[in-house]
Amino acid sequence: MIAAGIPGERKRRIATLAVWSIVVAFVVLGFKAAAWWITGSVALYSDALESTVNVIAAFAAYWAIQVSHKPADDDHPFGHHKAEYFSAVLEGVLIVVAALLILTEVWRSWQNAAPLEQPWKGLAVNGVATVINAVWAGILIRAGRSDKSPALVADGQHIMTDVVTSVGVFVGLVGAVLTGWRILDPALAVIVALNILWQGWHVIGSSLNGLMDRAVDIQENIRIRDIISANSKGAIEVHDLKTRIAGRATFIEFHLIVDGDMPVRESHLICDRIEDALKAEIPSVRVVIHVEPDDEAKLPRGTTAVPFA
Repeated sequence: MIAAGIPGERKRRIATLAVWSIVVAFVVLGFKAAAWWITGSVALYSDALESTVNVIAAFAAYWAIQVSHKPADDDHPFGHHKAEYFSAVLEGVLIVVAALLILTEVWRSWQNAAPLEQPWKGLAVNGVATVINAVWAGILIRAGRSDKSPALVADGQHIMTDVVTSVGVFVGLVGAVLTGWRILDPALAVIVALNILWQGWHVIGSSLNGLMDRAVDIQENIRIRDIISANSKGAIEVHDLKTRIAGRATFIEFHLIVDGDMPVRESHLICDRIEDALKAEIPSVRVVIHVEPDDEAKLPRGTTAVPFA
């Protein structure tokens, strides 16, 4: 039987956020491009270029979210949850490309340093874009973690990095205007480029980890074991517990040891009880339980609690 997808309300919420990400990305890009055009600053150019990546990433995130919410089918019986990881990997690659383009522009600027034009006006425009980005990044990260959406989290984290670099650019350019040190402009752009290179590597690494079927973290693993133990009355032992994360879905499988003479119906009831408990505590969980007779146990009998081998 194919498991049902996530509730429609949550799906609509994630899709709506993805659409608004596209809108916000275009708005912020417009502000930052205007700031660069007003000042001619290579540091603000680097900031605007990173926002171009945000626009492309927002479209990619929307596509990935739509695909990931498709129900399981004959060709994808375990669902399409991992589609969001591809969006996150693409975003990481785009971040790296943007950083390289910034460094190219820095080299040109270093050879032909020019004074900034209307710096205060440009910084004010760029400041508006930074505030918008900061608010939106916080919304995306919270919603992405709550709904276990790697695409939204990656998008939010990238935008938050954009906010940090924008603040650094703002402070540095203020210093450049006040001191007259033109070298600060391209130097700031180099710092921006290196910072987003690091962020791009982090996003790619995190997403590839998900594609490689990473297990749940230690705290979540302990919680899963506790839930199983508390609801496996009538069983003898649990062993070979394995978990993996695919986007918002968590897959759990393990072997359940029962008395060899126990009727199938009774062992099935134990499995149902465990599955219901896991589904009540862990959103979008998929559970596979392999029932085995007591001669497959790995630990000696004689304990009141159901042990894990």
